[in-house]
Amino acid sequence: MEKEENILGYEKIGKLIRKFSIPSIISMLVNSLYNIIDQVFIGQGVGYLGNGATNIVFPLVVIATAISSMFGSGAASYLSLKLGEKKEKEASKGVGNAVCATAIISIILCAISVIFLPQLLQLFGCTESLKDYALQYGYIIAIGFPFTMIATSLSNVIRADGSPKYSMISMVSGAILNTILDPIFIFVFKLGMSGAAIATVLSQIVTFILNIIYLKRFKTIKIKKEDFKLSIKVIRKISILGISSLVSFASAVIVMSIQNNLLAKYGKASRFGAEIPITVLGIVMKITQILSSIILGIAMGAQPIFGYNYGAEKYDRVKEATTLVLKINFIIATISFIIFQTMPDKLISIFGSGDALYTEFACLAFRIYLLLFIPMIVQLVAGIFFQSIGKSIKSTFISLSRQILILIPAMFILGNLFGVEGILYAGPVADGVAFILSTIFLVIELKNMNHIRYQTNSLIDDTSTDNQLSKHIVITISREYGSGGRYIGRLIADKLGIKFYDKDLVTIVSEKTGLTEEYIENNEQKRNTLATLGGNELTNTDELFISESQEIIELANKESCVIVGRCADFVLKDRDDVIKIFVYSNMKDKVKRVTEFYGVDKDKAEKEINKINKLRANHYKYYTERDWKDYSNYDICINSDLLGVERVADMICEMINESSINVTTERLYKNTKK
Repeated sequence: MEKEENILGYEKIGKLIRKFSIPSIISMLVNSLYNIIDQVFIGQGVGYLGNGATNIVFPLVVIATAISSMFGSGAASYLSLKLGEKKEKEASKGVGNAVCATAIISIILCAISVIFLPQLLQLFGCTESLKDYALQYGYIIAIGFPFTMIATSLSNVIRADGSPKYSMISMVSGAILNTILDPIFIFVFKLGMSGAAIATVLSQIVTFILNIIYLKRFKTIKIKKEDFKLSIKVIRKISILGISSLVSFASAVIVMSIQNNLLAKYGKASRFGAEIPITVLGIVMKITQILSSIILGIAMGAQPIFGYNYGAEKYDRVKEATTLVLKINFIIATISFIIFQTMPDKLISIFGSGDALYTEFACLAFRIYLLLFIPMIVQLVAGIFFQSIGKSIKSTFISLSRQILILIPAMFILGNLFGVEGILYAGPVADGVAFILSTIFLVIELKNMNHIRYQTNSLIDDTSTDNQLSKHIVITISREYGSGGRYIGRLIADKLGIKFYDKDLVTIVSEKTGLTEEYIENNEQKRNTLATLGGNELTNTDELFISESQEIIELANKESCVIVGRCADFVLKDRDDVIKIFVYSNMKDKVKRVTEFYGVDKDKAEKEINKINKLRANHYKYYTERDWKDYSNYDICINSDLLGVERVADMICEMINESSINVTTERLYKNTKK
C-alpha cells in the first residue's frame, strides 16, 4: 500500500500558513496583551507616571516568566521524549516535578521580591518620582507569582499533551477578565496602581485554576501524588531541556534593565527628565511587542511547513513558504511603520495624556527607535526559519544578535555621544545590523538549498542473515570517529549472520517520517551546547531521537542484530539480551583511517575527528545524562588497533558465542584485556 503523503508536502502554501499561523498568533497576542491592557487603563486612570512604574516592574515579571517557561517548555519536551520512549511513568513524573519545582521557586521569588522590592526596582532604573507607583504595583504583582508561574508552566505542558485549544482558552479567559476588572478596580473602586495589579493577579488566578483542573484530564499520562516528589535528576533534565527559554528571557531582562538605567541617566540631563523617556520607550516597546507577536506567530505557524519540506527535499516549497511569510509580514510592517511615522501622538494618547514634552518625546521615540521596523521582520523570520530546518546555531546567533551583541553596545556608545536621543538611535542601528546579518544567512541558505551534498561511506549495510546464534542477542556499537567501529560492527554482523543497522536505520526512519535520508543524516546526533538555545519547543534533533529510539526498540524486540550509534546502548539499557561495545583508538591511527577511507584532508583530519567526537559526546550526554566515554556504560571497551579491526571483530564474536548473555561487565572487560 502506498504511503499517504503528509499535507505539508502538497497542500497550497497559503492555505497551510492560514491553518497553522492563526492559532499561533492568537496565543502570542494573548501573552502580550496582559501588560498592554494594564498600561492603557493605568495611563487613563493614573497618568503617565503610572505607566512608567509598570515599565520598571516589568523586568521582575519577565524573570518570573523566564523561570516558569524554563520548567514549562522543559517539561513539555521531557513529556514528548518519554512518551516517544514509551515511558509514561517517567513522563508523568517529569510533569509532576516541573509543577512542584515551579511552585517552590515561585514562592521563593515571591518572598525575595516582597522583601527586597525597593532594591530591585532601583536596579531596574527606578526614579524617585516613579518609586511609590512602582511599589504599589510591584508588591501585589509579586504576591501573585505562585499563581502566574504555575499557570505559565502548565500552559506549555498542556500544549505538548495535545490540547493547544485548552491552553489558549485558559489564557484568553484570563486576558478577557483582566480587561473587565481593570476599569472596575481603577475607575470604580479608585484603587489606582493597586487596582490594576489586583485585576492582573485575579485574572492570572483564573488561568491557574483552569490549568490545575487539566492535571486530571491529561490525554497521554496519568498524574499521581508520587509524581510530585522532587527528583534532582529529573529536575536537572527538565531544566536543560528548557534552558533556551531562560536564556531568551534573561537577555530581555538585561536589555530592559540597562535601557531603563541609561534612559534615567541621560534623560535626567535633558529637558525631558528621567521619567518621560522611561515611560514612553516602555510603551513603544510593548506596542511593537504586539506587532512582533503577529510576525512571529505567522513565522512559527510556518515552522512545520519549513521543516517538513526541507526534510523532503521540496526546496521550491520551502522557498515559496519563506517568500510568502516575508511578504505577509512586510505588508504588516509597512502599514505599522506608516502609522508610527504619521500619528505617533495618537498612539501614545491611548495610554493616557501628558504635557507637551511627553508628547514630543513620544513622537521622537516612535519615529527614531522604529525607523527600521520593516527590515526587522527579516531577523524575526530568519530566526524561526533556521530553527525549523535544524540549523540551531544560526538560529541562536540571529535571535540573540540584535539584543545582546548589537543593541546593548549601541546604547552605551550612542548614549554617551548623543544623550537620551542616542538611546533611541540605538534601536535602528541594532535593527539595521541584524537585518544585514539575517539577510546574508538567509540568502546563502536559500541559494545553496538545491546543492546540498552528503558523502556516504562506501561500506553498505547489506549483511547475510544466516543467524548462527543460539539465543536472541542485540549488539550495540558506540565508537569514536575514525576508530573503525562501524566496520567492526559490520564484520560482527556478517560473522554471526545477523542484521546490521546503521544506514538501514536511517532508511527505515525516513520511510516512517517522510523525511529524506539525507536530511536525517545531516541532523541526527548533531546536538551541541548551542543547540539548546535555539528554541522553546521540541527541536528537530529531539524528534529524530524519539523516532530512532522507537525503531531501535522495535528492532531489538524483533531480531538479533547489530546497531551502530544513536545512543542504542542507553535506549536498550534495561534489557538483559544486549551487549554494549565501545570502540576507540589513538589519534594517530584515527587520522590515518579518516584520510585513507573517508577522504579527509590530512591537515584537517585531527580537527575534524575532535569536532565529530565532541558532537557525539554532547548528543549522548544530552539524552542520557551520562558521559559517552565512561566505560562503565559498556560491556566491552576495546582499542581497534590493538589487534586490527578484523581480529578485534573475531575476538568479540568468540566472546559472544562463549559467554552467557547475562555476563557481567567485569568479566567481559577482563576478557577484553586478555
